[in-house]
Amino acid sequence: MRGGMRHRAERIALAVMAAAGILVVLADLLGWLDELAPGSTLPKVTLLILSTVTLFLLLEFDRLKVLDDVHTQLSKLDIDAIAREAKQRHYAGAVRVHERFPDDRFAALVDGATREVAVLQTWIPNLDEFDRELRKAVLERQVRVRVLLLHPSSPVAGLRSEALRTVRDPARDGDVRVNIEQCLSTLASLVHDAADEDRARLEVRVYNSLPSVAVYKADDHYLVSSFLHGRLAIRSTQIEIDGCGTVMGREVQHEVDTLWSIGRPVDLSDWRGSVGRINL
Repeated sequence: MRGGMRHRAERIALAVMAAAGILVVLADLLGWLDELAPGSTLPKVTLLILSTVTLFLLLEFDRLKVLDDVHTQLSKLDIDAIAREAKQRHYAGAVRVHERFPDDRFAALVDGATREVAVLQTWIPNLDEFDRELRKAVLERQVRVRVLLLHPSSPVAGLRSEALRTVRDPARDGDVRVNIEQCLSTLASLVHDAADEDRARLEVRVYNSLPSVAVYKADDHYLVSSFLHGRLAIRSTQIEIDGCGTVMGREVQHEVDTLWSIGRPVDLSDWRGSVGRINL
């Protein structure tokens, strides 16, 4: 309504200016201006030009109004949201590719998570890089944490150990079973002294299946890599995905949910006995 009143006021003002210019021209033709202001040729010319311009603007008023309406509609558009949506469509949700796992980046994502943190791995070689943030997420912000690890006695553990036989990292040997058990022990220690309701938010399951991808998730962000021969997944290229509803986000989430559904829960208060009772 306010815009309509402004347009009417502008139209009235333009009409008055145009009418005044026409009156000036007629008064000049009848000689009235010479009687009122002898020798004022320059003001006459100026008034004539202004009245011509005003008349043109009045005739083009509707077109100018259309342009004004277009500008108003454009101002209402969320340009950033449109660009983000187009980017998600074009890149299927991938926002960045990291040469290797960005420990600081994921630690920050975990530190800012409000709903869920999830990890799908054979074991988590870099758990110590974000264990403090993981503890805070569970105990201080009541964030659900889901961890999926390969069953240490799974035949796949032996196959993965063989695939990693060329890894030359003194801190990370190629024995997958040993590393899985060490990871379970670290996870158990994270919530060892917590209350029952806090410990329940850290859920760990073990699976007996060929892993397809390694996934680190914090809310709607994913870091995804592949299991390559002779290289830990965290040493491989990492695809960062933003959005559970994107093409890649949906596929990765489906894989996490599938393995979670076939995984068997581990009681961290007695993880050795719990894992030992799981039949493969």
